Amino acid sequence: MSILRSYINKNNTIISNSYVNTGRNPVIELNFGASDLIVPNFGFTRFIFDLDLSLLEENIASGVISTGCTSAMTHTLKMTNTSSFDNELLNSFMSNERRRATSFDLILWRIPKFSGTTGQPQYWDEGVGYDYNDFNIAQNSANGGISPLTYVDSRAYSTRPSNWYQTTTLSGWSQNGIYNNKNEGSVNYSGLTIVARQHFELGNEDLNMDMTAEINGILNGSITGVTGWGISYLPQIENITGLTESYSVAFFSRQTQTFYQPYLLTNYNDFVEDDRNLFLKNQENKLFLYVYQNGDFANLDSDPFVRIEDRNGTAVTGMASLSTCLKTKGIYEVTVPNGFANYPTPCVFYDVWSGLTINGQSIPNVTNQFTLQPYTSGIQIGSVSKDPEIFGFNFYGILQNEQILNTDIRKVGVTIKKAYTGQVLLLDVSGFYRVYVTEGTTEVLVQDWTPLNRTPNEYYFIFDMRDKIPNQYFVDIQVNTSGEKDTYKRQLTFSIVNTK
Repeated sequence: MSILRSYINKNNTIISNSYVNTGRNPVIELNFGASDLIVPNFGFTRFIFDLDLSLLEENIASGVISTGCTSAMTHTLKMTNTSSFDNELLNSFMSNERRRATSFDLILWRIPKFSGTTGQPQYWDEGVGYDYNDFNIAQNSANGGISPLTYVDSRAYSTRPSNWYQTTTLSGWSQNGIYNNKNEGSVNYSGLTIVARQHFELGNEDLNMDMTAEINGILNGSITGVTGWGISYLPQIENITGLTESYSVAFFSRQTQTFYQPYLLTNYNDFVEDDRNLFLKNQENKLFLYVYQNGDFANLDSDPFVRIEDRNGTAVTGMASLSTCLKTKGIYEVTVPNGFANYPTPCVFYDVWSGLTINGQSIPNVTNQFTLQPYTSGIQIGSVSKDPEIFGFNFYGILQNEQILNTDIRKVGVTIKKAYTGQVLLLDVSGFYRVYVTEGTTEVLVQDWTPLNRTPNEYYFIFDMRDKIPNQYFVDIQVNTSGEKDTYKRQLTFSIVNTK
Protein backbone atom coordinates (compact mmCIF):
# COMPACT_ATOMS: atom_id res chain seq x y z
CA MET A 1 0.00 0.00 0.00
CA SER A 2 1.12 3.51 -0.75
CA ILE A 3 -0.22 6.86 0.37
CA LEU A 4 -0.63 10.34 -1.00
CA ARG A 5 -1.49 13.52 0.90
CA SER A 6 -3.72 16.23 -0.52
CA TYR A 7 -3.58 19.41 1.52
CA ILE A 8 -6.14 22.08 2.26
CA ASN A 9 -5.67 25.10 -0.02
CA LYS A 10 -8.02 27.46 1.85
CA ASN A 11 -9.85 27.41 5.16
CA ASN A 12 -11.76 29.67 7.52
CA THR A 13 -13.67 29.45 10.78
CA ILE A 14 -16.94 31.37 10.51
CA ILE A 15 -18.76 32.67 13.58
CA SER A 16 -22.54 32.71 13.83
CA ASN A 17 -24.07 36.12 13.16
CA SER A 18 -20.64 37.72 12.73
CA TYR A 19 -18.67 39.36 9.93
CA VAL A 20 -15.35 38.33 11.54
CA ASN A 21 -12.87 36.41 9.39
CA THR A 22 -10.25 34.06 10.88
CA GLY A 23 -8.81 32.54 7.70
CA ARG A 24 -5.17 33.13 8.80
CA ASN A 25 -5.48 31.71 12.29
CA PRO A 26 -3.29 28.61 12.84
CA VAL A 27 -5.97 27.03 15.05
CA ILE A 28 -9.53 25.97 14.23
CA GLU A 29 -11.85 26.51 17.19
CA LEU A 30 -15.28 24.88 17.02
CA ASN A 31 -17.37 26.52 19.71
CA PHE A 32 -20.86 26.18 21.22
CA GLY A 33 -22.64 27.18 24.40
CA ALA A 34 -22.83 30.47 26.25
CA SER A 35 -21.62 33.72 24.79
CA ASP A 36 -17.91 34.21 25.27
CA LEU A 37 -16.93 36.21 28.37
CA ILE A 38 -14.28 38.25 26.57
CA VAL A 39 -15.64 38.48 23.03
CA PRO A 40 -19.24 39.73 23.20
CA ASN A 41 -21.88 37.75 21.30
CA PHE A 42 -19.36 35.04 20.36
CA GLY A 43 -21.64 32.23 19.18
CA PHE A 44 -21.07 28.80 17.73
CA THR A 45 -18.58 28.38 14.91
CA ARG A 46 -18.19 26.29 11.75
CA PHE A 47 -15.02 25.39 9.89
CA ILE A 48 -14.96 25.53 6.09
CA PHE A 49 -12.20 24.35 3.76
CA ASP A 50 -11.32 23.21 0.28
CA LEU A 51 -8.81 20.60 -0.91
CA ASP A 52 -6.15 20.76 -3.61
CA LEU A 53 -6.71 17.49 -5.51
CA SER A 54 -4.42 18.36 -8.44
CA LEU A 55 -1.58 15.97 -7.52
CA LEU A 56 -4.06 13.16 -6.85
CA GLU A 57 -5.67 13.75 -10.25
CA GLU A 58 -2.25 13.89 -11.93
CA ASN A 59 -1.17 10.57 -10.41
CA ILE A 60 -4.41 8.91 -11.51
CA ALA A 61 -4.06 10.25 -15.06
CA SER A 62 -0.45 9.01 -15.32
CA GLY A 63 -1.25 5.57 -13.92
CA VAL A 64 0.86 5.97 -10.78
CA ILE A 65 -2.40 5.37 -8.93
CA SER A 66 -4.29 2.59 -10.68
CA THR A 67 -7.33 0.59 -9.70
CA GLY A 68 -6.92 -1.84 -12.56
CA CYS A 69 -5.78 -4.67 -10.27
CA THR A 70 -7.36 -3.72 -6.98
CA SER A 71 -10.32 -2.12 -5.31
CA ALA A 72 -10.87 1.61 -5.32
CA MET A 73 -8.78 4.10 -3.41
CA THR A 74 -9.74 5.13 0.10
CA HIS A 75 -9.62 8.72 1.32
CA THR A 76 -9.58 9.92 4.94
CA LEU A 77 -9.66 13.50 6.19
CA LYS A 78 -7.14 13.91 9.04
CA MET A 79 -6.84 16.82 11.46
CA THR A 80 -4.71 16.93 14.61
CA ASN A 81 -6.38 17.98 17.86
CA THR A 82 -4.39 20.68 19.65
CA SER A 83 -4.97 18.97 23.01
CA SER A 84 -4.20 15.42 21.87
CA PHE A 85 -0.67 15.63 23.25
CA ASP A 86 -1.47 16.27 26.90
CA ASN A 87 -4.26 14.55 28.85
CA GLU A 88 -3.90 17.18 31.56
CA LEU A 89 -5.56 19.62 29.19
CA LEU A 90 -8.80 17.65 29.28
CA ASN A 91 -11.70 19.58 30.84
CA SER A 92 -9.44 22.58 31.25
CA PHE A 93 -10.11 26.12 30.13
CA MET A 94 -8.84 27.28 26.78
CA SER A 95 -8.29 30.88 25.82
CA ASN A 96 -11.08 33.37 26.44
CA GLU A 97 -12.62 31.22 29.19
CA ARG A 98 -13.82 28.50 26.85
CA ARG A 99 -13.89 25.05 28.38
CA ARG A 100 -12.75 22.10 26.28
CA ALA A 101 -15.71 20.20 24.90
CA THR A 102 -16.36 16.50 25.57
CA SER A 103 -19.05 14.01 24.50
CA PHE A 104 -20.05 15.50 21.15
CA ASP A 105 -20.39 14.65 17.47
CA LEU A 106 -18.95 16.56 14.52
CA ILE A 107 -20.37 16.31 11.03
CA LEU A 108 -18.60 16.80 7.71
CA TRP A 109 -20.79 18.31 5.01
CA ARG A 110 -20.52 19.43 1.42
CA ILE A 111 -20.58 23.06 0.35
CA PRO A 112 -22.52 23.01 -2.93
CA LYS A 113 -22.61 25.71 -5.52
CA PHE A 114 -24.56 28.60 -4.13
CA SER A 115 -26.62 31.23 -5.87
CA GLY A 116 -24.65 34.27 -4.79
CA THR A 117 -25.24 37.68 -6.35
CA THR A 118 -26.44 37.58 -9.93
CA GLY A 119 -23.54 37.46 -12.33
CA GLN A 120 -20.96 36.67 -9.67
CA PRO A 121 -18.91 33.46 -9.62
CA GLN A 122 -19.88 30.75 -7.17
CA TYR A 123 -16.84 30.46 -4.93
CA TRP A 124 -15.65 31.72 -1.57
CA ASP A 125 -12.45 33.40 -0.41
CA GLU A 126 -10.30 32.41 2.56
CA GLY A 127 -9.81 35.94 3.89
CA VAL A 128 -6.94 37.61 5.73
CA GLY A 129 -8.18 37.73 9.34
CA TYR A 130 -6.49 36.23 12.38
CA ASP A 131 -8.06 37.58 15.58
CA TYR A 132 -11.61 36.94 16.75
CA ASN A 133 -11.98 40.52 18.10
CA ASP A 134 -10.75 44.05 17.48
CA PHE A 135 -9.68 45.13 20.93
CA ASN A 136 -6.95 44.48 23.43
CA ILE A 137 -7.27 44.65 27.18
CA ALA A 138 -5.03 47.45 28.49
CA GLN A 139 -3.55 47.39 31.95
CA ASN A 140 -4.80 50.29 34.02
CA SER A 141 -2.05 51.23 36.40
CA ALA A 142 -4.35 53.56 38.26
CA ASN A 143 -6.68 50.84 39.54
CA GLY A 144 -4.42 47.84 38.94
CA GLY A 145 -7.12 46.09 37.01
CA ILE A 146 -8.00 45.31 33.43
CA SER A 147 -10.77 47.83 33.12
CA PRO A 148 -11.63 49.84 31.18
CA LEU A 149 -11.29 48.09 27.82
CA THR A 150 -9.21 50.00 25.34
CA TYR A 151 -10.23 49.49 21.72
CA VAL A 152 -7.40 49.53 19.20
CA ASP A 153 -7.09 48.92 15.49
CA SER A 154 -5.62 45.42 15.12
CA ARG A 155 -4.00 44.48 11.81
CA ALA A 156 -4.70 40.86 12.65
CA TYR A 157 -8.43 41.56 12.76
CA SER A 158 -10.54 41.58 9.60
CA THR A 159 -14.15 41.47 8.50
CA ARG A 160 -13.23 40.92 4.88
CA PRO A 161 -14.90 37.84 3.37
CA SER A 162 -15.46 35.04 3.78
CA ASN A 163 -17.56 35.09 6.95
CA TRP A 164 -20.99 34.04 8.22
CA TYR A 165 -22.76 36.22 5.65
CA GLN A 166 -20.37 36.70 2.72
CA THR A 167 -18.44 34.50 0.32
CA THR A 168 -16.67 37.38 -1.45
CA THR A 169 -16.97 41.15 -1.40
CA LEU A 170 -19.81 41.05 -3.93
CA SER A 171 -21.53 37.79 -3.07
CA GLY A 172 -23.16 36.04 -0.13
CA TRP A 173 -24.11 32.51 0.85
CA SER A 174 -27.50 31.22 -0.24
CA GLN A 175 -28.24 30.95 3.49
CA ASN A 176 -26.38 32.79 6.24
CA GLY A 177 -23.88 30.37 7.74
CA ILE A 178 -24.27 28.16 4.63
CA TYR A 179 -27.15 26.13 6.09
CA ASN A 180 -30.01 26.49 8.54
CA ASN A 181 -29.43 24.41 11.66
CA LYS A 182 -33.03 24.67 12.83
CA ASN A 183 -34.27 21.94 10.53
CA GLU A 184 -33.14 19.04 12.71
CA GLY A 185 -35.65 16.44 11.62
CA SER A 186 -34.21 16.01 8.14
CA VAL A 187 -31.31 13.68 7.29
CA ASN A 188 -29.90 16.44 5.14
CA TYR A 189 -30.35 19.56 7.22
CA SER A 190 -32.03 22.07 4.93
CA GLY A 191 -30.75 20.20 1.90
CA LEU A 192 -27.23 19.78 3.30
CA THR A 193 -25.38 16.63 2.25
CA ILE A 194 -23.68 14.97 5.23
CA VAL A 195 -20.48 13.23 4.12
CA ALA A 196 -19.24 11.82 7.45
CA ARG A 197 -19.78 11.93 11.20
CA GLN A 198 -17.44 11.28 14.14
CA HIS A 199 -18.08 10.96 17.87
CA PHE A 200 -15.62 12.50 20.34
CA GLU A 201 -15.81 10.99 23.81
CA LEU A 202 -12.97 12.84 25.57
CA GLY A 203 -12.59 15.77 23.20
CA ASN A 204 -8.86 15.28 22.61
CA GLU A 205 -9.25 12.77 19.78
CA ASP A 206 -7.83 13.58 16.36
CA LEU A 207 -10.31 13.96 13.53
CA ASN A 208 -10.46 10.99 11.14
CA MET A 209 -13.38 11.09 8.70
CA ASP A 210 -13.92 8.78 5.75
CA MET A 211 -14.35 10.72 2.48
CA THR A 212 -13.88 7.76 0.12
CA ALA A 213 -17.26 7.90 -1.61
CA GLU A 214 -17.16 11.70 -1.79
CA ILE A 215 -13.69 12.03 -3.32
CA ASN A 216 -14.02 9.06 -5.67
CA GLY A 217 -17.32 10.54 -6.86
CA ILE A 218 -15.59 13.84 -7.62
CA LEU A 219 -12.74 12.07 -9.41
CA ASN A 220 -15.04 9.99 -11.63
CA GLY A 221 -17.44 12.87 -12.32
CA SER A 222 -20.50 11.45 -10.59
CA ILE A 223 -20.37 14.26 -7.98
CA THR A 224 -20.15 17.82 -9.32
CA GLY A 225 -20.67 21.36 -8.14
CA VAL A 226 -18.61 21.05 -4.94
CA THR A 227 -16.99 24.27 -3.73
CA GLY A 228 -15.53 22.83 -0.51
CA TRP A 229 -16.62 21.21 2.74
CA GLY A 230 -17.51 22.22 6.25
CA ILE A 231 -17.21 20.75 9.75
CA SER A 232 -19.54 21.63 12.59
CA TYR A 233 -21.32 20.28 15.63
CA LEU A 234 -24.60 18.49 15.18
CA PRO A 235 -27.42 21.04 14.87
CA GLN A 236 -28.85 19.70 18.13
CA ILE A 237 -25.62 20.75 19.87
CA GLU A 238 -25.44 24.14 18.17
CA ASN A 239 -29.01 24.80 19.35
CA ILE A 240 -28.44 23.98 23.04
CA THR A 241 -29.59 26.88 25.21
CA GLY A 242 -29.20 27.77 28.88
CA LEU A 243 -25.50 26.82 29.13
CA THR A 244 -23.44 29.00 31.45
CA GLU A 245 -20.11 28.12 29.84
CA SER A 246 -18.70 28.12 26.35
CA TYR A 247 -17.27 24.84 25.03
CA SER A 248 -14.68 24.38 22.33
CA VAL A 249 -12.58 21.81 20.50
CA ALA A 250 -9.56 22.92 18.50
CA PHE A 251 -7.53 21.53 15.60
CA PHE A 252 -4.50 22.81 13.72
CA SER A 253 -5.39 24.69 10.53
CA ARG A 254 -3.44 24.90 7.29
CA GLN A 255 -1.77 28.05 8.67
CA THR A 256 0.04 26.15 11.43
CA GLN A 257 3.81 26.46 11.50
CA THR A 258 4.10 22.84 12.66
CA PHE A 259 4.01 19.52 10.80
CA TYR A 260 0.36 19.07 11.82
CA GLN A 261 -1.31 20.55 8.77
CA PRO A 262 -4.70 18.97 8.05
CA TYR A 263 -4.78 16.78 4.94
CA LEU A 264 -6.65 14.16 2.95
CA LEU A 265 -4.90 10.78 3.14
CA THR A 266 -5.32 8.60 0.05
CA ASN A 267 -4.45 4.91 0.33
CA TYR A 268 -3.96 2.79 -2.77
CA ASN A 269 -2.49 -0.62 -3.50
CA ASP A 270 0.59 -0.53 -5.75
CA PHE A 271 2.37 -3.37 -3.94
CA VAL A 272 4.62 -5.45 -6.19
CA GLU A 273 5.51 -8.95 -5.01
CA ASP A 274 7.01 -10.76 -7.99
CA ASP A 275 7.06 -14.56 -7.60
CA ARG A 276 9.36 -15.20 -10.56
CA ASN A 277 12.22 -16.40 -8.34
CA LEU A 278 9.97 -18.42 -6.03
CA PHE A 279 7.15 -19.73 -8.20
CA LEU A 280 5.49 -22.46 -6.11
CA LYS A 281 3.34 -25.34 -7.28
CA ASN A 282 -0.22 -25.81 -5.94
CA GLN A 283 -0.95 -22.10 -5.45
CA GLU A 284 -1.59 -18.89 -7.37
CA ASN A 285 1.50 -16.89 -8.27
CA LYS A 286 2.02 -13.39 -9.62
CA LEU A 287 4.33 -12.30 -12.41
CA PHE A 288 5.09 -8.77 -13.55
CA LEU A 289 6.19 -6.93 -16.67
CA TYR A 290 8.24 -3.74 -16.24
CA VAL A 291 8.03 -1.12 -19.00
CA TYR A 292 10.52 1.73 -19.29
CA GLN A 293 10.85 4.56 -21.79
CA ASN A 294 13.86 6.87 -21.64
CA GLY A 295 14.72 5.62 -18.17
CA ASP A 296 11.26 6.20 -16.65
CA PHE A 297 8.32 3.89 -16.14
CA ALA A 298 5.87 4.17 -19.04
CA ASN A 299 2.38 2.83 -19.68
CA LEU A 300 1.43 0.73 -22.68
CA ASP A 301 -1.50 1.83 -24.78
CA SER A 302 -3.55 -1.08 -23.43
CA ASP A 303 -3.14 -4.00 -21.05
CA PRO A 304 -1.20 -6.89 -22.63
CA PHE A 305 -1.98 -10.61 -22.52
CA VAL A 306 0.14 -13.48 -21.22
CA ARG A 307 0.58 -17.02 -22.53
CA ILE A 308 2.22 -19.57 -20.22
CA GLU A 309 4.19 -22.17 -22.22
CA ASP A 310 6.09 -25.27 -21.26
CA ARG A 311 9.55 -25.89 -22.70
CA ASN A 312 7.99 -27.47 -25.81
CA GLY A 313 6.16 -24.24 -26.62
CA THR A 314 2.77 -25.71 -25.69
CA ALA A 315 0.36 -23.54 -23.71
CA VAL A 316 -0.43 -24.82 -20.23
CA THR A 317 -4.11 -25.77 -20.00
CA GLY A 318 -6.21 -22.69 -19.25
CA MET A 319 -3.25 -20.34 -19.66
CA ALA A 320 -3.22 -19.61 -23.38
CA SER A 321 -4.35 -16.01 -22.89
CA LEU A 322 -4.32 -14.62 -19.37
CA SER A 323 -5.56 -11.08 -18.74
CA THR A 324 -3.29 -8.55 -17.06
CA CYS A 325 -3.81 -5.28 -15.23
CA LEU A 326 -1.89 -2.07 -14.60
CA LYS A 327 -0.55 -2.21 -11.03
CA THR A 328 1.14 1.18 -11.12
CA LYS A 329 2.79 3.28 -13.78
CA GLY A 330 4.71 1.01 -16.16
CA ILE A 331 4.18 -2.20 -14.13
CA TYR A 332 1.71 -4.87 -15.29
CA GLU A 333 0.55 -7.82 -13.19
CA VAL A 334 -0.74 -11.23 -14.17
CA THR A 335 -2.12 -13.78 -11.74
CA VAL A 336 -1.09 -17.28 -12.81
CA PRO A 337 -3.64 -19.79 -11.55
CA ASN A 338 -2.92 -23.12 -9.91
CA GLY A 339 -2.76 -25.41 -12.95
CA PHE A 340 0.55 -27.26 -12.92
CA ALA A 341 -0.53 -30.49 -11.19
CA ASN A 342 0.67 -32.72 -14.06
CA TYR A 343 4.12 -31.18 -14.26
CA PRO A 344 7.16 -32.31 -12.25
CA THR A 345 9.25 -29.97 -10.15
CA PRO A 346 11.55 -28.28 -10.76
CA CYS A 347 10.41 -27.43 -14.28
CA VAL A 348 11.06 -24.42 -16.53
CA PHE A 349 8.18 -22.45 -18.07
CA TYR A 350 7.92 -19.32 -20.18
CA ASP A 351 5.60 -16.32 -19.84
CA VAL A 352 5.04 -14.69 -23.23
CA TRP A 353 3.66 -11.13 -23.11
CA SER A 354 1.81 -10.02 -26.26
CA GLY A 355 -0.31 -7.11 -27.46
CA LEU A 356 2.45 -4.63 -26.62
CA THR A 357 1.98 -1.15 -28.08
CA ILE A 358 3.22 2.21 -26.83
CA ASN A 359 2.26 5.52 -28.43
CA GLY A 360 0.75 3.58 -31.30
CA GLN A 361 3.96 1.65 -32.01
CA SER A 362 3.85 -2.14 -31.85
CA ILE A 363 6.52 -3.93 -29.85
CA PRO A 364 7.53 -7.59 -30.39
CA ASN A 365 6.36 -10.13 -27.82
CA VAL A 366 8.46 -10.35 -24.68
CA THR A 367 9.36 -13.81 -23.36
CA ASN A 368 10.56 -14.38 -19.81
CA GLN A 369 11.05 -17.61 -17.89
CA PHE A 370 10.45 -18.98 -14.42
CA THR A 371 11.02 -22.29 -12.67
CA LEU A 372 8.14 -24.17 -11.06
CA GLN A 373 9.25 -25.28 -7.62
CA PRO A 374 7.65 -27.65 -5.13
CA TYR A 375 5.29 -26.10 -2.62
CA THR A 376 7.52 -27.36 0.19
CA SER A 377 10.34 -25.04 -0.95
CA GLY A 378 9.06 -22.35 1.36
CA ILE A 379 8.46 -24.63 4.35
CA GLN A 380 10.91 -25.41 7.15
CA ILE A 381 9.99 -28.00 9.79
CA GLY A 382 12.19 -29.11 12.65
CA SER A 383 13.33 -28.43 16.17
CA VAL A 384 16.77 -27.11 15.47
CA SER A 385 17.24 -23.72 17.08
CA LYS A 386 19.53 -21.08 15.73
CA ASP A 387 20.97 -17.82 16.90
CA PRO A 388 19.01 -14.67 16.08
CA GLU A 389 20.01 -13.13 12.78
CA ILE A 390 21.23 -9.57 12.47
CA PHE A 391 20.77 -7.67 9.23
CA GLY A 392 22.43 -4.71 7.58
CA PHE A 393 21.05 -2.47 4.83
CA ASN A 394 22.32 -0.47 1.91
CA PHE A 395 20.22 2.12 0.12
CA TYR A 396 20.44 3.56 -3.37
CA GLY A 397 18.27 6.26 -4.89
CA ILE A 398 18.64 8.51 -1.83
CA LEU A 399 21.97 9.32 -0.19
CA GLN A 400 22.35 9.40 3.55
CA ASN A 401 21.57 12.96 4.80
CA GLU A 402 20.78 14.11 1.26
CA GLN A 403 18.80 17.31 0.70
CA ILE A 404 16.08 16.64 -1.86
CA LEU A 405 13.85 19.11 -3.73
CA ASN A 406 10.13 18.84 -3.04
CA THR A 407 9.55 18.27 -6.78
CA ASP A 408 11.46 14.95 -6.89
CA ILE A 409 10.19 11.37 -7.03
CA ARG A 410 12.73 8.79 -5.89
CA LYS A 411 12.87 5.03 -6.30
CA VAL A 412 14.72 3.84 -3.21
CA GLY A 413 16.39 0.44 -3.53
CA VAL A 414 17.06 -1.51 -0.33
CA THR A 415 19.72 -4.20 -0.15
CA ILE A 416 19.20 -6.56 2.78
CA LYS A 417 22.27 -8.44 3.97
CA LYS A 418 23.11 -10.71 6.82
CA ALA A 419 25.45 -8.74 9.01
CA TYR A 420 29.16 -9.58 8.73
CA THR A 421 28.59 -11.95 5.77
CA GLY A 422 27.85 -9.80 2.75
CA GLN A 423 25.13 -12.28 1.76
CA VAL A 424 22.29 -10.55 -0.05
CA LEU A 425 18.78 -11.85 0.74
CA LEU A 426 16.10 -11.51 -1.89
CA LEU A 427 13.68 -14.33 -1.19
CA ASP A 428 13.61 -15.66 2.32
CA VAL A 429 12.72 -12.53 4.31
CA SER A 430 9.84 -10.08 4.41
CA GLY A 431 10.96 -6.48 4.50
CA PHE A 432 8.94 -3.43 5.60
CA TYR A 433 9.63 0.30 5.91
CA ARG A 434 8.08 3.27 7.65
CA VAL A 435 8.73 7.01 7.39
CA TYR A 436 8.37 9.69 10.06
CA VAL A 437 9.53 13.15 11.18
CA THR A 438 10.12 14.47 14.67
CA GLU A 439 8.44 17.34 16.54
CA GLY A 440 10.53 17.80 19.65
CA THR A 441 10.74 14.34 21.21
CA THR A 442 7.65 13.05 19.37
CA GLU A 443 7.81 10.88 16.27
CA VAL A 444 5.12 12.01 13.83
CA LEU A 445 4.21 9.19 11.46
CA VAL A 446 4.24 9.99 7.76
CA GLN A 447 3.83 6.45 6.43
CA ASP A 448 3.12 3.43 8.63
CA TRP A 449 4.74 0.03 8.13
CA THR A 450 4.50 -0.83 4.44
CA PRO A 451 5.88 -3.91 2.65
CA LEU A 452 8.92 -3.34 0.46
CA ASN A 453 8.19 -4.02 -3.18
CA ARG A 454 9.98 -7.15 -4.39
CA THR A 455 11.10 -7.80 -7.94
CA PRO A 456 13.37 -10.65 -9.13
CA ASN A 457 16.34 -8.35 -8.58
CA GLU A 458 15.64 -5.99 -5.70
CA TYR A 459 13.61 -4.65 -2.82
CA TYR A 460 12.47 -1.06 -3.29
CA PHE A 461 9.92 1.63 -2.44
CA ILE A 462 8.85 4.80 -4.22
CA PHE A 463 8.95 8.05 -2.25
CA ASP A 464 7.17 11.04 -3.76
CA MET A 465 8.43 14.33 -2.36
CA ARG A 466 5.68 16.42 -3.97
CA ASP A 467 3.09 15.81 -1.25
CA LYS A 468 5.50 16.05 1.68
CA ILE A 469 6.13 19.07 3.91
CA PRO A 470 9.77 20.26 3.87
CA ASN A 471 11.39 18.69 6.92
CA GLN A 472 13.92 16.07 7.98
CA TYR A 473 12.67 12.52 7.41
CA PHE A 474 13.69 9.20 8.95
CA VAL A 475 13.23 5.67 7.58
CA ASP A 476 12.99 2.56 9.77
CA ILE A 477 13.37 -0.95 8.34
CA GLN A 478 11.72 -4.08 9.71
CA VAL A 479 12.68 -7.64 8.78
CA ASN A 480 10.49 -10.69 9.47
CA THR A 481 12.25 -14.05 9.35
CA SER A 482 12.12 -17.32 11.26
CA GLY A 483 9.27 -16.06 13.41
CA GLU A 484 11.20 -12.96 14.45
CA LYS A 485 10.30 -9.33 13.79
CA ASP A 486 13.30 -7.03 14.11
CA THR A 487 13.13 -3.25 13.75
CA TYR A 488 16.15 -1.19 12.76
CA LYS A 489 15.74 2.48 13.63
CA ARG A 490 16.75 5.42 11.42
CA GLN A 491 18.51 3.44 8.74
CA LEU A 492 18.09 6.33 6.29
CA THR A 493 17.87 10.06 6.99
CA PHE A 494 17.19 12.77 4.41
CA SER A 495 15.67 16.25 4.18
CA ILE A 496 13.10 17.68 1.80
CA VAL A 497 13.67 21.33 0.91
CA ASN A 498 11.32 23.80 -0.71
CA THR A 499 12.10 25.00 -4.22
CA LYS A 500 10.66 28.46 -3.52
